[in-house]
Amino acid sequence: MTVDILTFGCRLNIYESEVMRGLSVGVTDTVIVNTCAVTAEAERQARQAIRKVARERPGVRIVVTGCAAQIDPASWAAMPNVDRVLGNDDKLKPESWLPGAGSAVSDIMAARETAAHLVTEFASRARAFVQVQQGCDHRCTFCIIPFGRGPNRSVPIGVIADQVRTLVASGYQEVVLTGVDVASYGPDLPGAPSLGQMIRRVLRAVPELPRLRLSSIDPAAIDDDLWRLIAEEPRLMPHLHLSLQAGSDLILKRMRRRHLRADAMAVVERARDLRPGIAIGADLIAGFPTETDALFDDTLRFVQEAALPYLHVFPYSERPGTPAARMPSVAKPVRKARAAALRAAGLVEARRFFAGQIGQVVSLLTEADQSGHTEHFAPVRLAQPMAPGRLVRAIVTGSTEDMLLAEAA
Repeated sequence: MTVDILTFGCRLNIYESEVMRGLSVGVTDTVIVNTCAVTAEAERQARQAIRKVARERPGVRIVVTGCAAQIDPASWAAMPNVDRVLGNDDKLKPESWLPGAGSAVSDIMAARETAAHLVTEFASRARAFVQVQQGCDHRCTFCIIPFGRGPNRSVPIGVIADQVRTLVASGYQEVVLTGVDVASYGPDLPGAPSLGQMIRRVLRAVPELPRLRLSSIDPAAIDDDLWRLIAEEPRLMPHLHLSLQAGSDLILKRMRRRHLRADAMAVVERARDLRPGIAIGADLIAGFPTETDALFDDTLRFVQEAALPYLHVFPYSERPGTPAARMPSVAKPVRKARAAALRAAGLVEARRFFAGQIGQVVSLLTEADQSGHTEHFAPVRLAQPMAPGRLVRAIVTGSTEDMLLAEAA
């Protein structure tokens, strides 16, 4: 065995795991655990995985990295069979993977640039991920991630274009631009290009790329160039996922978000005006401290009024060191119940969205087990098996509560 990688958390971690796979060529008998610190559950799962590896493969070396390891390296170093702990910057340095290299957790808050790495493939994945920025300059009261990722740093446009071009040459039909706060792209680069300007230039530089998609984006920071791309660019997929977090103005203020309910609704309405049929999703936190039944109902109604078919719902998770962790808490069973209610509301909207797709001809990216995703990121099950990683036209013949059913056209 050489290196196995267990990845938890976001798409940026997926990208960085592939960077580490390339950097660790020559390393043997090692499991890399790339952790996430967004929720206590994400940390619990990573710790559970480490204990399982230590129990079932007692001779293997375990390297722990990622946001959780960056924030609290000592607790991870103390776990069974953990040989090394690497910080988020250190895991992407070639010298960290040389023989004899030890643990290293640099001061992430002092980071000033993002290292450039070319990734050629993503193991067992039909779509590719490209990092466009790193870190975050904002301080939402619930979030510990800036302390795991450091300040905002943008990847130069030419580097992004080279990475996209390399992935297309490797056969990828769809690329997802990802980062910690992608809407904050650009102010640290010469000329301060916006996210929309970067996307336009990358698409122009790589005309052979069929499909480009964005990861989660802050609704407070969509620039004019990006709005024009949403309206005019067919290669930018008709799918927008908003880092919404709540639909109550009071809760949004206590979260220290940069938008209010009306701002988010205006983004949804403008996106649908510019790109009819666009699919819109949102990240939501259920049971944030001080959230009453009435304040939760504001968020539930937002999902219904905005008709959001794709929801990522998280019960609030205390992160030590954040302001929200010191606020009056909501009971955990209430958090779970509210999360379930939001997911149920999202499922209603998803079913309505799926029903509207029946009879339509869609373009989908094939994945494993006869599955795929359309340009709207609707999950699909095909009537016949197809090799993964292909773009195919298909006719939607029906739907279940959580996916479309289709036949190749």
